[in-house]
Amino acid sequence: MVTIERMKKLFALLFLVSCQTRQPEKKAPVGPFILVLGNAQDAGYPQIGCDSACCQAYWQGKENKKFPTCLALVNPKAGQYWLFEATPDIKEQLYGLQAFLPKPDYSPDGIFLTHAHMGHYTGLMQLGKEAMNSHDIPVYAMPRMDSFLRNNGPWSQLVNQNNIQLRNLKADSTIRLNDSFTVKPIRVPHRDEYSETVGFIISSPNKKMLFIPDINKWGQWDRDIISLIKSVDLALLDGTFYQNGEIPGRDMSQIPHPFVSESMELFKNLPPEEKTKIYFIHFNHTNPLLKKDGKEKQDLWNKGFKIANQGELFNM
Repeated sequence: MVTIERMKKLFALLFLVSCQTRQPEKKAPVGPFILVLGNAQDAGYPQIGCDSACCQAYWQGKENKKFPTCLALVNPKAGQYWLFEATPDIKEQLYGLQAFLPKPDYSPDGIFLTHAHMGHYTGLMQLGKEAMNSHDIPVYAMPRMDSFLRNNGPWSQLVNQNNIQLRNLKADSTIRLNDSFTVKPIRVPHRDEYSETVGFIISSPNKKMLFIPDINKWGQWDRDIISLIKSVDLALLDGTFYQNGEIPGRDMSQIPHPFVSESMELFKNLPPEEKTKIYFIHFNHTNPLLKKDGKEKQDLWNKGFKIANQGELFNM
């Protein structure tokens, strides 16, 4: 008979294999860490309605599934963890996370949201009474995001039923989670139909990580991204599209994301020790960097940059 514990271990192994992690045999560290629970764009990979070669590669067993972008900040000694984004695949991501925790825990100590686009907050629905029926999970949101959740169903029901407890964020104002971690939201330009958009600077006593999964072109920002990269130890940056022409029939120069090719050109004169901080994340299903192999991925590595792989672990 297969026991629950064996099922958990089996799932953890499958999660690691599907994530193509570089260190499947390595146990979770005793100290704090960040785990990449997903690295795809909002709709994940493969994407609904896609019958092109990029998605056919998954259906034919040549590529692995990728979840929408999500990070877990874990403090094993304190038995605490926080999610950055609540994606449509949150239940799989939370289950996969259990293998890295000292004991089972499906209730995050908090969830930080960047903005109100599909892949970044709709997983909150799994916390409602029809599903997990959670109790007062802190959800950190900027003012417009907070208002959107309070005043629109079904999200307002999560607030009224005390499934979540909204906590307001303020741009450039640091939130202290405990003695080890702080989080600072920073406004970024993006399509702000329902909420403002932020990235986060996540800090521990040892390291500082910059997380910006969505942003318009770097030149449209009132901050210097190169200076920010130099001020942190790790930078997980918007890599949604690799280059113009990736989506046939559309002028992608009008799509509000910096292409990876543009970012690499912008960062090309950084010294090697700065380049090695940069990990691209949030890949659209068309992005060749999602593939196991390919000349684009090799070119990125050759230029000194990296990819945030699903299942990758960063010590903090």
